[in-house]
Amino acid sequence: MKEYCFGIDIGGTTVKCGLFNVKGDILEKWEIPTRTENNGVNILPDVAATIDAKIQEKGIARDTIAGVGVGIPGPVNEEGAVICAVNLHWGYVELEKELEKLTGLTVKAGNDANVAALGEMWKGGGAGYHNVVMVTLGTGVGGGIIVNGKIVTGTHGAGGEIGHVHVEDDEHESCNCGNQGCLEQYASATGIVRLANRMLAATDKPSVLRNEEVTAKSVFDAVKAGDELAMEVAEKFGKYLGTALAVVAGVVDPEVYVIGGGVSKAGKIILDYIEKYYKKYVFQGSRDCAFALAELGNDAGICGAAKLVLG
Repeated sequence: MKEYCFGIDIGGTTVKCGLFNVKGDILEKWEIPTRTENNGVNILPDVAATIDAKIQEKGIARDTIAGVGVGIPGPVNEEGAVICAVNLHWGYVELEKELEKLTGLTVKAGNDANVAALGEMWKGGGAGYHNVVMVTLGTGVGGGIIVNGKIVTGTHGAGGEIGHVHVEDDEHESCNCGNQGCLEQYASATGIVRLANRMLAATDKPSVLRNEEVTAKSVFDAVKAGDELAMEVAEKFGKYLGTALAVVAGVVDPEVYVIGGGVSKAGKIILDYIEKYYKKYVFQGSRDCAFALAELGNDAGICGAAKLVLG
């Protein structure tokens, strides 16, 4: 009888690990460093070693373990292979096969944003829904799409790359992906700073933002204080993201959008700006889609990874 599983979230700096029971309760969580040197050759052996150490520490019988779920910052195809993971210094890696050999356990892998979306659907802001789009607003803009409880990965494992939806023709700076005018350039934490700095440079309008370091947090703190220029930045942010999500709704028609990442810590106020433009531009059939803030924080990845295994 299966009683346990592991959820692993491999990031560029740390590997977050969780031991779960089959109900989805986190029994223990911990981290190990991500050793990316030498093209990340040590990452999977390190993951296998920490799993084995936890099995030994807890005295868990291996035949009671359902498996290991893994989230990766890069596309993962249907065979469980990573096409490329720049932050891990990986090229093509047959992740599921390699980690199964190292651990002797069943392994299921997915893109980290998709896996986080699965976690939020299961235990967080998307609980109770089966058609969920998660948008993670951090250094970049990540996306995860769940349809009928299943992750949409696409042909190349790139399904849900909402951050690279084209939203602006009049853009001369390049996104990290090499294109220009991506949503990520305006709706991420760095994108909000870009919008604010451009507006500060274009007008003499007074703003508290002129007297402090401009960050996504300082922009939304200023919005809450009624700063007019900051509110104009928030309007632009909301228009870009709300419009993009209206387009996404025309394809997948979700029940709920779950908004996570560092920017979401500003709270419900960001949902108000997004929903305003979403409802303005969306096809009427998807207008009653709900919006919610993510609830799991840094645990979304390990929870979603566990859910990959538990099904």
